[in-house]
Amino acid sequence: MTAEYKVLGDVAVITMANPPVNGLGLSTRLGITGGLAKAIDDPAVKAIVITGAGKAFSGGADIKEFGTPKALQDPNLLSVILALEASTKPIVAAIHSICMGGGLELALGCHYRVAAPGTNVALPEVKLGLIPGAGGTQRLPRVLGVETALNMIVSGEPVKSELLASLPGQKLFDKLAASAETLFDEAMEFAKSVAGKAELPLVRNLPCKHPQGDAYFQFARNMVGGMSKNYPAPLKCVDAVQAATKMKFDDGMAEERRVFIALMFTPESTALRHLFMAERAASHIPDVPADTPQRAVKSVGVIGAGTMGGGISMNFLNAGIPVTILEMKQEALDRGIATIRKNYEAQVKKGKLKPEKYEERMALLKTTLSYDDLKDADLVIEAVFEELGVKEKVFKELDRVIKPGAILASNTSTLDVDKIAAFTKRPQDVVGMHFFSPANVMKLLEVVRGKETAKDVLATVMAIAKKIKKTAVVSGVCDGFIGNRMIEQYSRQAGFLLDEGATPQQVDKAIEKFGFAMGPFRMGDLAGNDIGWAIRKRRATERADMKYSRTADKLCELGRFGQKTGAGWYDYQPGKRDAIPSELVNKMIEDHRKELGITPRKISDEEIVQRLVYSLVNEGAHILEDGIASKSGDIDMVYLTGYGFPIWRGGPMHYASQVGLYNVAEAMKRFARNPHDDAAFWQPAPLIQKLVAEGKQFS
Repeated sequence: MTAEYKVLGDVAVITMANPPVNGLGLSTRLGITGGLAKAIDDPAVKAIVITGAGKAFSGGADIKEFGTPKALQDPNLLSVILALEASTKPIVAAIHSICMGGGLELALGCHYRVAAPGTNVALPEVKLGLIPGAGGTQRLPRVLGVETALNMIVSGEPVKSELLASLPGQKLFDKLAASAETLFDEAMEFAKSVAGKAELPLVRNLPCKHPQGDAYFQFARNMVGGMSKNYPAPLKCVDAVQAATKMKFDDGMAEERRVFIALMFTPESTALRHLFMAERAASHIPDVPADTPQRAVKSVGVIGAGTMGGGISMNFLNAGIPVTILEMKQEALDRGIATIRKNYEAQVKKGKLKPEKYEERMALLKTTLSYDDLKDADLVIEAVFEELGVKEKVFKELDRVIKPGAILASNTSTLDVDKIAAFTKRPQDVVGMHFFSPANVMKLLEVVRGKETAKDVLATVMAIAKKIKKTAVVSGVCDGFIGNRMIEQYSRQAGFLLDEGATPQQVDKAIEKFGFAMGPFRMGDLAGNDIGWAIRKRRATERADMKYSRTADKLCELGRFGQKTGAGWYDYQPGKRDAIPSELVNKMIEDHRKELGITPRKISDEEIVQRLVYSLVNEGAHILEDGIASKSGDIDMVYLTGYGFPIWRGGPMHYASQVGLYNVAEAMKRFARNPHDDAAFWQPAPLIQKLVAEGKQFS
């Protein structure tokens, strides 16, 4: 059992003990109902306190049981809550730290609730594409009022207990404890004070109305609908709360359950639940145990004060870790620090950062023109020009200066980390830390594991990523790692589509309608088309067999590198980012087609989306075969957090599984017959062929 039972005087105490957040798994549910039965049968017990061990009351469902038979096995959470309500002895929930999801629904089934200040209270099911399924939509409006409850349910965001306790007329908490330390004693005293009461209060018996009735709910639908275009759950939350105001309690519960089950099978909820699990699984490296010792990182050095170096530095400053930035020239250093200040000042101006916090962060920042000033850093990250010769000079110097045991990291986006490690006498201490631009905003961090990278280095970097609020995904060494290796195939397809008859704006609009934050041509203009040009030039000598459209090279030969030059695939007006279709570019593409002897054809949006997305899927499958990524969920995390893949579709590998790998493979075979495409690339990866033959999908 993961719930403990003991009797203190005439009060029985049931303590949920299922770390880390006392998830309500089968063993915990059995422990609660078993303890409840003991307490009711014991004549010496007059009242019951239920609480959580450690750092949570309860965070809700046990994620270890997601998708397993145990999640549905009796007693389910609804049965547990009914048992609490039916108790003839008063039950007091002693709530602290975290009270979310099923944990809050459990507390709402108790007769009384005493809360510690600072408790995070939430019903976050909407973030999984669901509504609360154990009475949250029916009980919370009865204790907090319809509007407050609906706001919490639709947003899924936590609210502090002291704020909720201060609301006029709230019935969620019967008492706010003086502190977390005194919570248990105060809950015990409260339980004794209500012992022997003949009539016990039930949340289900409280009234639930809104003074404006249906008019309010229509207003709520208009507001929620405008903000949740691709997600069905938020509007269903409105429906369920409205049911609480119009139906008898048990009928409202039945409606909540009906909606909950219907949402479980939507592709959006499936994708969001996949994301939830994949994000947690990404931190688990198969051969690096969770208890692997970590190296202390109390100070960081950053080589380069440019856009990437400055953004990387801000991540550590935000986490309270001192940073020393190194540059070769004072002017470059001054520009970099000015940019960091400007970024922070913008946050202060918007009210997102307190002025004193800004000053605290800047006080942690030092600058230098000498490598010697980095000698005591625990972690050094280079963010210099993406050229192996430049990296070589940096790492040889770091190897000379930096103390033994320090971690040496490269922010390279494509280069061979093993070659970089070989520039040092300590390859075991070298790792890739590929931040995405802007580094102070983007969540993704590709952690590139070299063939000699030590396990404690990996464990340390993964922990540091969490500390600086990044989603870290481990990649093996290959050209482009996970993200950029796949995006190359996506970009190649975009070029072939232009050759065959599409325009940049048609391709961008089609993939943006699918849900990408930005199409390939707008993305190229934002990142700089010259970056891709440099990679293609390198590829020309390394991989002569790789076929490309020449349109992107022709664009760069015209000096149209994107927003930074005011012209790329699109035209740009000074000071604006609006992408304006370019007649010059469209004429260039038409002329190129004539040179190739291609008669343009009408290309459907469906074909555009399939060729772009399935190119990611096929390359992703090769990456899994090569061992560059350990699981398909890691690839999805890279694309969801670093490349703007639509979250409600769950990432390219998950999306392919939803479509069905048989259907994906058949589409690839069709594309292979296209004379203007790359037939060799469109042969389905052996892993896809194997899964199709076995009737399986990516797990």
